[in-house]
Amino acid sequence: MQMLRAVVTSGSVTAAATRLGYTPSAVSQQIAVLEKEARTPLLERVGRGVRPTEAGLLLTGYADAIGRQVAEAETALDDLRAGRTGRLAVRYFATAGAALVAPAVARVRAEHPGVQVELKLIDPEDPLPDVREGRADLALVVRPEGETEGETEGEAEGAGGVRLVRLLDDPYRAVLPKGHPLAGRRTVALADLAEEPWVGSEWPGPCLDAQLSACEAAGFRPRFVVESGDYVTAQGFVAAGLGVSLVPRLGLGSRHPGVVVREIRRPEPVRSIFAAVREAAEPTPALRSFLEALREAGGGGA
Repeated sequence: MQMLRAVVTSGSVTAAATRLGYTPSAVSQQIAVLEKEARTPLLERVGRGVRPTEAGLLLTGYADAIGRQVAEAETALDDLRAGRTGRLAVRYFATAGAALVAPAVARVRAEHPGVQVELKLIDPEDPLPDVREGRADLALVVRPEGETEGETEGEAEGAGGVRLVRLLDDPYRAVLPKGHPLAGRRTVALADLAEEPWVGSEWPGPCLDAQLSACEAAGFRPRFVVESGDYVTAQGFVAAGLGVSLVPRLGLGSRHPGVVVREIRRPEPVRSIFAAVREAAEPTPALRSFLEALREAGGGGA
C-alpha cells in the first residue's frame, strides 16, 4: 500500500520507482499484486502517467493513515527503549521502603520522568512468582545469610529463572527492656539470651529462619511467649517486660523509649536482602537505574 501511495503522489510508476529506489518493473509488479488482492483496478493510465481509480484513492488514504501510525509506533518504541516512557513494577517489604526503595524511586523519577513506577507492598507474601511470571519487574526478597549458593560478585541464581542481586546484609539487634541485666553491655552474646522469654518479631519465613539458624548455632532454640510479627509492636511487648526480641537494623527506625538496643555477637544473626529480577528479561534503562540506586543505598552489596 505504501508503494501505491508513492505512485499516486508521484503521478507515475517511473517517478515512484526512482523515489523508492526500485526498478519500474518491480513497482508495477507490486501494484499488480495489490490489485489482485483488492479484486479491482487501482490505477488507470493518463498520457504518460497514471492516476488512481476510486478504489486507488480509498486505499491511498488508508496507506497515509498506516504510514502515520507506523511512524508513531516507531517513535513510541524509541521512547520506550530509551527509558523516556514505560512502567516499572516493584514489589517490596515494609522495612526496605525508607532505606532502599525511596531513594531508588527518587532517582528513577529524576532520570526517567516519563516512566511510571508502580509500588506494591508484599510483606509477608512471596514476590518471586510475580517476577517470574512478568507481573513485576523487580522485587526485594530476604534470604538467611549464606543460604544462596553459586554467588558471584553480588549475584546468585534464584528459582525458576530469577536472578538475585545482593544489596546488603541486615544484622539483627537485641532489643531488651530498660533495666535488664544485659542492658549495660555494649554487645550481647546470643547464647546469653537462651534462657530468656522471647517476643517474636517476624512472621514464619526467611527472616525468622535467619534468627532460628543463629540461635541453633549458639546451641539453643528460643522460647517464644508472645508473637507479634511486627517490629514496633514487638518493642512494646519488650518494654512491658514480657521478654526480649531480635529486630533487624532496618526495622529499628522508631525505637520505643522503654527499650535498649544492643549488638549481638557469637554469632550475629543476619538476613541478606536481594533484588530479584527475571534472568531472561533485558533490563530497561529505568530498571537499571532503579537497581543501581538500590545497590548504592545498600552499600554496594557489601
